[in-house]
Amino acid sequence: MASPTYSPASLRCGLDALGQFDEVIDVRSPAEYADDHIPGALSAPVLDNQERALIGTIYAQESPFKATRLGAALVARHIADYLETLFADKPRNWRPLVYCWRGGKRSGAMTSWLNQIGWRARQLDGGYKTWRNHVLSGLSSWPEGLRCIILTGPTGSGKTRLLQSLGHVGAQTLDLEGLACHRGSLLGDLPECPQPSQRGFETALHEAIHALKPEQPVFVEAESRRIGRLSLPDALLQAMRAGHCVRVRADMPQRIAFLLQDYRHLFDAPDAFSQKLEQLVGLHSHKTIAGWQDMIAHDQRAELFLELVEQHYDPAYRRSSQTHYEGLTQAQDFIYDPTANDHGTQARALMTQLSVGTSLSTQEPA
Repeated sequence: MASPTYSPASLRCGLDALGQFDEVIDVRSPAEYADDHIPGALSAPVLDNQERALIGTIYAQESPFKATRLGAALVARHIADYLETLFADKPRNWRPLVYCWRGGKRSGAMTSWLNQIGWRARQLDGGYKTWRNHVLSGLSSWPEGLRCIILTGPTGSGKTRLLQSLGHVGAQTLDLEGLACHRGSLLGDLPECPQPSQRGFETALHEAIHALKPEQPVFVEAESRRIGRLSLPDALLQAMRAGHCVRVRADMPQRIAFLLQDYRHLFDAPDAFSQKLEQLVGLHSHKTIAGWQDMIAHDQRAELFLELVEQHYDPAYRRSSQTHYEGLTQAQDFIYDPTANDHGTQARALMTQLSVGTSLSTQEPA
């Protein structure tokens, strides 16, 4: 049963009017906002997490009328608080766009009160669900026009660092691992950077793709369908797998030195590192994994990474990459040193090799 609305139809608008407002106000609960929200939206929940759960329980188990009456009182208290704090300094001509989950009671109440005060507030028709459908629609169609240049190469070859350097010197890039807060492998968790929700990731990806210029190629690092616990949309995967491939090559000593830099945080929690390796049981023998765990215990970092690369990551790369990327058999090789300090120079060399032109920045990456 659809929730009735408090604001009249004249106070509603669609996403096409998004740019006409001074601010976007998300009145959903903090948990809903944390899961995903319209980029830049201000969180002003009219029910907190516990209140929303309570109202839902009363509605389902006791009485819709009782739930509505109690909910209205809670919403009114929160709105009153925001009028004295969050919205206290808003100018007379402030124009906010307000949304909740489906464009129902929560955003309707806030919109009505703001308009009664004198602000020109509007309610997003359909609420967050309208935004979510917009994101899914964009992710299913926009990637078709992308001309992807795929950076392939084994673990430790520095593909992510090269991608970031390309962005610093003016190339168009799409950093999927940056958006996903994960390096994509078993050991890919980033310290102090939890992964977003699937919805949050898709919103960030939607915004990143929307900002790309379709007439220019975009550099993307080769990925499987999943980056950590997040999934890539099918249309983007198809565009990537049909892209032009560059095989990034680095010498083994450079790869190990790079891994020692980029994954040194793993040794800050050796027990957790050892437990992670337990997930490789089935791909490797208990004896092999026990040997790797012993290397962790004895802080044999270089020896451990060399064995992981030679026995696990390189064989896995050879198995998967040939299957996923159509252009890998015609890939151009690019010799790269991920440990060097001239990342901008190396990135420009790749662009010259590929005849990719942009208005290059003179700023060197940090």
